[in-house]
Amino acid sequence: MLTKKNALVIGGSRGIGAAIVNRLTREGADVLFTWSGSRNQAEELSRRTGARAVRTDAANRAALLATVREAGPIDLFIFNAGICISGNPLTLDPDDIDRMIDINIRAAYHASVEVARLMPDGGRIILIGSTNANRVPFTGLAAYSMTKSALQSMVRGLARDFGERRITVNVVQPGPTDTDMNPANGPLSDLMHSVMAIKEHGTADDVAAYVSFLVSAEGRGITGSMQTIDGGFSA
Repeated sequence: MLTKKNALVIGGSRGIGAAIVNRLTREGADVLFTWSGSRNQAEELSRRTGARAVRTDAANRAALLATVREAGPIDLFIFNAGICISGNPLTLDPDDIDRMIDINIRAAYHASVEVARLMPDGGRIILIGSTNANRVPFTGLAAYSMTKSALQSMVRGLARDFGERRITVNVVQPGPTDTDMNPANGPLSDLMHSVMAIKEHGTADDVAAYVSFLVSAEGRGITGSMQTIDGGFSA
């Protein structure tokens, strides 16, 4: 389905990002992905899929934009980089919050705009957000949820900005997903499942399949939207 398509995944070495890299390469895309702190996972994923890997800190705007420019014209852009800083807002380190804002919001915006400069008409831009943009059922998530809510307005605006070129811009919002950051058997699983309609974690492959549809020809009319895949967490 994606033969001759060039894809760039920001934050692709593990978890949801790695599942997306796997899916896109399996469907024929030529994939470049970035990694920051997971060298071993990145190298293994590259060997297994044939995707190319480059180390890039998403919080470093100059380095991130240089990676985007060096990748050349990109048909499919997925921004998956993100961190979660949670806890009592009265005691959290302001520098940690600022770094989260740098990665989750600023990097997502600047990279999306930069990739659009050379993106062919009909391209795809997808940001990986969170169901916490819609619902904050637990304490300690104010700043993190703020960063994910910002992506909603971002994709609405960029969808209109790039609409004449038929470039679609969407945010995919996973709920509890079984990764090393949020394992299905983790200590908070029962609490998360208690507010879900389908009381089980999703998988990274579920999210990758959703992304695969949005970047396909069949997804050409979906833009400026929030695509939530959360087992009813935000219902």
